[in-house]
Amino acid sequence: MATVPPVDLSEVVRRRIRGLRQARGWSLDSLAARCHLSPSTLSRLETGNRRIDLDQLVALAQALGTTIDHLVEPVDDADVIIRPVRHQEAGLTTWVLSRDAARQGGRLVAKMRITPERRTGPGHLAVHPGWEWFTVLDGTAVLHLGERRMTVGTGEAAEFSTMIPHSVGALGGPVEILTMFDQDGERAHAGSAGETSGS
Repeated sequence: MATVPPVDLSEVVRRRIRGLRQARGWSLDSLAARCHLSPSTLSRLETGNRRIDLDQLVALAQALGTTIDHLVEPVDDADVIIRPVRHQEAGLTTWVLSRDAARQGGRLVAKMRITPERRTGPGHLAVHPGWEWFTVLDGTAVLHLGERRMTVGTGEAAEFSTMIPHSVGALGGPVEILTMFDQDGERAHAGSAGETSGS
């Protein structure tokens, strides 16, 4: 198996600076003015003909509307591929598809397979701070939201505040959904098995 050569972090930082500048439609002159550098210095920094010192990195991050942490975050293939682990309980199988909710703006993504055996509806509604979104990949989901009961079919999506008593079940057979919830929802979903809140 071929080995992957190590990534030059300084080259990654230079590419990120150039990419952010270009994404904003800024010329070298425009970014240089924003971070009080000369255009020629900025050009040398972007091309690797000059090392970036800490003061310059701080100024560039501020001008580009990002942080030093984001500019120098290491590149690692292990951080790219996620191999979801299956969690199973009565009527519900979950695969978490994102690694770190904090890095995703507080969002966690999961795939769920729900079968009619899952207990939903009155008496099984959960409440927790935050919001949840899901789309149906296959089958028909039943969303109980307060007093309302709605069906969500393949290709449809739902988004709601999880402060409203809610549960998601399956209608007429298994349903597969892709769901996304915020950090409050993540904490609720990470509760004890058999007491899952939300989807």
